[in-house]
Amino acid sequence: MTQAPAGTRASLPRDFVHLRREPASGIEAVTARFLGHAYDMHHHDEWLVGVTQDGVQDFYCRGARRQSTPGRVILIEPGERHDGQAVREPGFRYSMLYLPQAWLRRQMGGSDARIGFRRTLADDPAFGGAIERACRAVFGAASLLETDAALDDLAAHLRRHLDAGTPRPSPEDDPVVAERAMDFLRAHAAATFGLDALAQAAGAADRFQLARAFRKRFGTSPHACLIEIRLAQARALLRAGVPPAEAALAAGFSDQSHLGRRFRRAYGLTPAVYRRGRTNVPDVALAPL
Repeated sequence: MTQAPAGTRASLPRDFVHLRREPASGIEAVTARFLGHAYDMHHHDEWLVGVTQDGVQDFYCRGARRQSTPGRVILIEPGERHDGQAVREPGFRYSMLYLPQAWLRRQMGGSDARIGFRRTLADDPAFGGAIERACRAVFGAASLLETDAALDDLAAHLRRHLDAGTPRPSPEDDPVVAERAMDFLRAHAAATFGLDALAQAAGAADRFQLARAFRKRFGTSPHACLIEIRLAQARALLRAGVPPAEAALAAGFSDQSHLGRRFRRAYGLTPAVYRRGRTNVPDVALAPL
């Protein structure tokens, strides 16, 4: 058998996730590459704007699968469920900014009521360039003036993609039951309960009616949404500096390893790495954005 030349293995592409947090604004910048599965269905409390740099970035959002190719801009609102995967070799690479709702509210003059992204994918090279420059400023720990300038430029492009929002389809079956169940999940995310108890709290006739109504309204099961809620809570705790073991228990996970498995599948990095705001791979020079 012919032996591969020395250094070939090290040169093969691999998954990576780099993350940095800008302390003044709270904005998080991520640049990543995935060769296959990237992350399970999940949501964020922040506004997400990103640009695909290489490959085809396949993801589900707003009821359909989408594919972003190099230069296309991805726009995801707080609470919008999405996943991610590569559909062909050699995977995809992208940069993303997680914009806190408070930051965007300030950029919109103090109110973000009833605004949303007109579409999930946009062909806007100037906006894509602004996203990349803002990512470089955050990763490079640029001066406050330079960072502010990059974020101001980003906000100017961002405003062109915001309007009264995308109307959501009206659910047909038992919307009140489904909404009550979701409210209960959010209020008792760290508690332990079964479907029967959830159905009773939501006013459903039984667990089967609840399951049908919930899937009709939210497109998934109550358990899957509960995991998403717990992950969002754990993410907020980690961002506040809470150790992963404590964050796991506070968010309702059985232990740190349980949180770790779910967190990595949802976000592509470990809770400890996210808490530090550092890379989950050995420190090396970042690939050019």
